[in-house]
Amino acid sequence: MKLLVARVMTLAFLLGPLALGSAANAADPIRIGAVLPFSGGVELYGQQAKLGLDLAAREINTAGGILGRPLEVIYVDDKTRPASAESAMRSVIDSGVVAVVGPVTSANFNAIRPLAESTKTPLLYATNFEGGTCSRYIFSFSTVPNQDLGQLLPYVNEAVGNTYFLLGADRVWPHQMFDIARPLIEKLGGKIVGTQYTQGTETDFTPLIKQVAAAKPKVLLFALKGDGIDFIRQADDQGLFKETTVAFLGLSEIDLGIFKGKGQNMITVVPSLATSDAPEMKAFVARVRVSAGDDVLVSNYVMSHYNTLIALKAAIEKVGRVDKEAIVDALAGLTIPSPTGTVTIDANHYATMSMFIAKTQGRELVTVRALGRIPPQPGCTLAGRLSQLASRRLV
Repeated sequence: MKLLVARVMTLAFLLGPLALGSAANAADPIRIGAVLPFSGGVELYGQQAKLGLDLAAREINTAGGILGRPLEVIYVDDKTRPASAESAMRSVIDSGVVAVVGPVTSANFNAIRPLAESTKTPLLYATNFEGGTCSRYIFSFSTVPNQDLGQLLPYVNEAVGNTYFLLGADRVWPHQMFDIARPLIEKLGGKIVGTQYTQGTETDFTPLIKQVAAAKPKVLLFALKGDGIDFIRQADDQGLFKETTVAFLGLSEIDLGIFKGKGQNMITVVPSLATSDAPEMKAFVARVRVSAGDDVLVSNYVMSHYNTLIALKAAIEKVGRVDKEAIVDALAGLTIPSPTGTVTIDANHYATMSMFIAKTQGRELVTVRALGRIPPQPGCTLAGRLSQLASRRLV
């Protein structure tokens, strides 16, 4: 043993600080930033994202890390505010992360996206959103409108009826989703009988419930989260859902406890269901609950954020080094295993994944119909696509 130590020390002396530095660097953790809401109104979704990231990091490290190095996730609260998200993004980039996961809201995504691009840091966005972004450094791991809204509207138009009231929060995501929904509804032969946006300060939704009821829609296309979700309980109590069915955009298991049993048979489209009988999904839910508790809700936010780190590991191992530009190149076209089947990141950096029509039943979401793998239609502008192609040629 003394001879071995002597030889190692002699080699280090001959090679100088470079040898010792290289050995230390090889053992350093690979740091990933996570800019997520842990306060400010949508922290339930930030906590779900953290469940997925924690599970992935734990499994990766238990299996030996990435290229023999441990994975470390650095969490920063974006406080559900764009200015805070921008500050959080700067802090994790300055700490030397190789990529960033997050945020949740579209407003915060729009706030940190320019930083990802200017610092050439991969941003792995794992929340359903309106699409429209093509960038070398942006990757989407959840759904875009053709995968959820584009599947939801044809189903309810046939199964429920073709008159619609559009109700959403006065924020980026509902406005853009409704802009996409209007021509789809028209193409289906449907009619929009009303549109309204909430301000986030309402506590008594009675006037709004009466407005919707007076319009007599068969379908209430609903894009409210966080501060507007009390609408469901109040509307159910006032009998709105006797004649009107809710088609809920972005609904997940994490919302169901808030409804307290109200809002039965609401319809949504999701990329995963905790109640699935598929062995892979049952095993995934069980692994989440081993550390988080038997009663923890497991939504599609958990799975989509879990997938970001699985993809990152696969990309780094594909190129054999921790290099941002190489990781970006490796992520495009990558296929990874997922609890609901394979997920493929396409050339525009959006995900082809399995989708499911689901409905609320008790305090669960249950499968109505498995749709199979749905390729994304990201809605990238020509200018954005040309910019993306140009950036690929420059790096």
